[in-house]
Amino acid sequence: MYEFAEWDSFYLIVGGAAGALIGLQFVVMTLIASRGETNAPAEAGKAFSTPTVVHFTTVLFIAAVVRAPWGSPTPPAIIGGLVGIAGVIYVIRVQMLIRKQDAYTPVLEDWVFHCILPLAAYFAFMVLAVLSLRAESNVHFALFGTAAGVLTLLFTGIHNAWDTVVWHVFSKPAESTEEEGSVPNDD
Repeated sequence: MYEFAEWDSFYLIVGGAAGALIGLQFVVMTLIASRGETNAPAEAGKAFSTPTVVHFTTVLFIAAVVRAPWGSPTPPAIIGGLVGIAGVIYVIRVQMLIRKQDAYTPVLEDWVFHCILPLAAYFAFMVLAVLSLRAESNVHFALFGTAAGVLTLLFTGIHNAWDTVVWHVFSKPAESTEEEGSVPNDD
């Protein structure tokens, strides 16, 4: 299909970035764990780190689905809709995990990047699937909408991965300074 062929470079770049970021996330978490200073219980990892890998994996999966040689837009639309449904359910689960864990008190930024933006992206996949199944003329719009959802997940994942690493790296030294009874030097 000509419409899908136009997106070849976009999904090659986005899918490659997602795959690389998945690997990088594993490397960073391994390095943090090798420090022997894990700051958070497993519940916090399930709430904050695991969803990042899930979002990157979703981007990689959608890039592969869009680039498969489909004869019609129906199969990728159905798959996109299923990804959207699964993603909405997953984000609701993440929201419950965030509320359940007590290692970190989330702020507005956390709710936006861990719940609201991913929920919007996955919900968009559901809506766009329905639109593209209703009329083939909506495929062009659905591809742009899917690209926006994929970029939302990719950039959200990058933000969340950075946030997680910063928290792991900088929260422990601050705690150990306070435990030793010394006041941090602001110079």
